[in-house]
Amino acid sequence: MHDMPEGHPHGAMRRKDREIIDRAEIDEIIGAAKMMHLALADGNIPFLVPVFFAYDGKAFYFHSSQKGTKIEILKRNNNVCIEVSIDHGVIPDEMPCDFEARHRTVIGFGKAAFVTDEAEKIRVLDMIVAKFTSRKFEYPKSNLDRTMVVRIDLESIKGKKHGF
Repeated sequence: MHDMPEGHPHGAMRRKDREIIDRAEIDEIIGAAKMMHLALADGNIPFLVPVFFAYDGKAFYFHSSQKGTKIEILKRNNNVCIEVSIDHGVIPDEMPCDFEARHRTVIGFGKAAFVTDEAEKIRVLDMIVAKFTSRKFEYPKSNLDRTMVVRIDLESIKGKKHGF
């Protein structure tokens, strides 16, 4: 995976003063975020959806029903873009068009793959649940059978911040 903009599909960031190049800060943002936005392409029609996610330091994961728009699109086109962001706010200004968004954001591009191994599914579901509670859960086989877990192997990632 490329951490630097040269390997990013959209090239170098225009505003270098807002670019996050420290991998530890990128990982901090990922760790603090509760939700990820997943962007897919269904032919020439974009599709964007918020999902709960997990990150294990190597790949991003999310869960879904076995059927639905996300899964059907991913079966045809596994190229994805992900976005996580934290510290949202407004930077006011005297001029209305000069208001700006305060944020720390990570964007990555990669390929999605369906996780079929039951032990891996449970590991990922435990990571997702751990973002919201310290409770431990058992996953009935019937629930696991109807749950899709998707791994996203990133090919590039970059971060941006404003207002810090």
